[in-house]
Amino acid sequence: MEEHEKGRDAFESDEEYRLHALRHSTAHIMAEAIQTVFPGAKFTIGPPIKDGFFYDVDVAEPISEESLTVIEKAMKRIVKRNSKFERAVLSRPDAVALFEELDQPYKVQRIGRLPEDAEIMVYDQGGFRDLCAGPHVQRTGNCKHFKLLKVSGAYLDGDSRNKMLQRVYGTVWRTRADLDLYLERQEEARKRDHRRLGTALELFMFHPYSPGAPFWLPKGEDLYNTLQNAMRGLLMEGGYSPVRTPMIFDKKLWETSGHWEHYQEGMFHFAEGHYAEGDSDEEDDSQILGLKPMNCPSHMLIFGRKRRSYRELPMRIHDQGVLHRNELRGALGGLTRVRQFCQDDAHIFCTEDQIAAEVDQLIQLVGKVYSAFDLGYRAKLSTRPADKLGSDELWDKAEGALQAALDKAGIEYVINEGDGAFYGPKIDFDVLDALERPWQCATIQLDFQLPRRFDLSYIAEDNSAHIPVVIHRAIFGSFERFIGILIEHYAGEFPMWMAPEQIRIATVSEKSVDHGNAILEAAQAGGIKATFDDADDKIGKKIRTWHGSKVPYLAVIGEREQEDGTVSIRSRKSREMETMSLPEFVARMQNEAKPPF
Repeated sequence: MEEHEKGRDAFESDEEYRLHALRHSTAHIMAEAIQTVFPGAKFTIGPPIKDGFFYDVDVAEPISEESLTVIEKAMKRIVKRNSKFERAVLSRPDAVALFEELDQPYKVQRIGRLPEDAEIMVYDQGGFRDLCAGPHVQRTGNCKHFKLLKVSGAYLDGDSRNKMLQRVYGTVWRTRADLDLYLERQEEARKRDHRRLGTALELFMFHPYSPGAPFWLPKGEDLYNTLQNAMRGLLMEGGYSPVRTPMIFDKKLWETSGHWEHYQEGMFHFAEGHYAEGDSDEEDDSQILGLKPMNCPSHMLIFGRKRRSYRELPMRIHDQGVLHRNELRGALGGLTRVRQFCQDDAHIFCTEDQIAAEVDQLIQLVGKVYSAFDLGYRAKLSTRPADKLGSDELWDKAEGALQAALDKAGIEYVINEGDGAFYGPKIDFDVLDALERPWQCATIQLDFQLPRRFDLSYIAEDNSAHIPVVIHRAIFGSFERFIGILIEHYAGEFPMWMAPEQIRIATVSEKSVDHGNAILEAAQAGGIKATFDDADDKIGKKIRTWHGSKVPYLAVIGEREQEDGTVSIRSRKSREMETMSLPEFVARMQNEAKPPF
C-alpha cells in the first residue's frame, strides 16, 4: 500500500513506470497467496522496491524457505486466474468498516494516519481487496515472471520498539529472459559476497564483542596497507600534506561545526567523569566528549592555528585517521556499513578564484583512480538540504561552481535534490562494479559555511582578511567499504599489485626444496609477496589449494627446474606453464606488481 499514487510523471521513463506498476501488482498477488497458505495473516505494507517488492506480514508461525515454494504455487494460480485489478474509492467510514470486517487491523491503523482530505482507494483482484493508491497493471495475468527470494524480520513501521513482523521479498520482470538474467546475476553476486570471500581468503573477521568493527587478519592488513600507501603516494604527488588528528574531542568542537545539532545521533559520545579522589577538576565531570565521525572540524583547527597568507593557498591536507559512527546495529553489513573505519580523506583550503581549478583536478583524479580498478562511475550533483546552514546566496554560489565544473569536464550527471551536506553541496560518484551495481564512493563537497563558523581567514595580496573556501573530498570513501566493493568486483581475484600473496612456490618433491627456497628468497628480496607451500602433499593437491586461494601466480619447481636453475610459473587464468631464468622471473614479477597510479 502506498499513501500517494505515483503517476507517470514521477518516473524517468515509461519502462521504469511499467516495472513499478508490475512489482506493485505482484506484491498484492503475493499477499493474497500468503493469506491462502496462512489463513489469518495480517498485512501492513507491500511496496515495490528496486528490482522487486516485499510485503510485511504478521502470521502466527514462521514463514520458512520451504513455505516460499508453496506461496509461489498459490501465486501462479492467481496469475493464471487472470483477474482484473479494479479500483474503488471509499469514504473513510466505509474503508474502516471493510478492513475491520476483513480482520486487517494494520490497514485500519494506516487509514487513520491518512490526511483528512485523502482519497482512500481499495483495489480488488478477484476477491482479495487491499488498501492501495496504485498504480497497477490491468490483470494478474500480466505478472507471470516472478520469483520469491527470501524472508527476513522487520519491525512494524521500522521502529524497534514495535512488534517484529516477517518480510517476504520477491522479484518480477516483464519477460522470462529478464527474470533469468536477474537471477543469474543474483547467484553471481552471492558467489562474490565479500563477507563469504573475506572469510574464505582469511582477509578479515567480525566478532559480536565489537559489532561493526572488522578485525583485519594478516592478508587483509596487507591489502589495506597497499591501498593506503598507494593513495598516499598519489596525493603526495598532488601537493597534499599528511596530518593526523585526535580521535576524541570535546563536544564544543562539534557545536562549533554544527555536527552536534545535525549529526549527534550518528556519534559515540560520553561524559568525562573518571577522576581521582580529591581531583580539583571533579566539578567538570559533566564535560561531554565524542569520538570523531569525520575529520573536517579538526582540520579547521589546523588551518586556524596561525595567521595564513594567500601564498599558502591552496592548502591541501590529507588524513587517514580512525573514525567512528554510531550506525544502527540492524544497518551493519560486512565491510560496506561499519562503525569504525578510515577514509582517504582530505580538505583543500582555497580562495574562491581557485575553486574551479581544484574541482577540475579532483574530477580528473576520480577518473584516474577508478580506471585503475576497471570501475565505471557516474556522477550526481547533490543540492541544499532542508536543514542547511548559511544563506541562499552562498548556496547558489557553491552549487553553481560545482555544476560549472561538471559541465566543463563533460561528465553526465543527475541532480539529486536536497541530498547535500548541511554545510554545502556536493558531487557524489557511484562506482559500477563488474556486475554493473552502483556503490557510492567518491565525494567532492564545496563548503562556505565551516570556515565562517570557525572564524578562519587568510591575508590576501592587498593585506585584507578574507574567508577561505573548503573543499571536502574522498576518492575511495572509507577503505573498509572500498575493499568490500573490490572483493566483489574482482570476485577475490585481486590484480597482482594489490594481492596480499602474489606468488606461491610449490615443489614437486623434496628433491627440489632447496631450489624452491632459493626462489623464495630471491622473490622476497625483490619485494615480491611470495610464500612457500611446504605441505607434504602431492603437486596436484597443491595446485588445487592454490586455485582456491586465488593467488595470481604459482611457481612449480621440479627436478628439471632444480637442475637448470629455472622457474616454471602458471597464472590463475591459464593452464599453460612458462619457464624462465630466476632473474627473468624476479623482473617480471616486479614489473607486474607495480601500482597503476
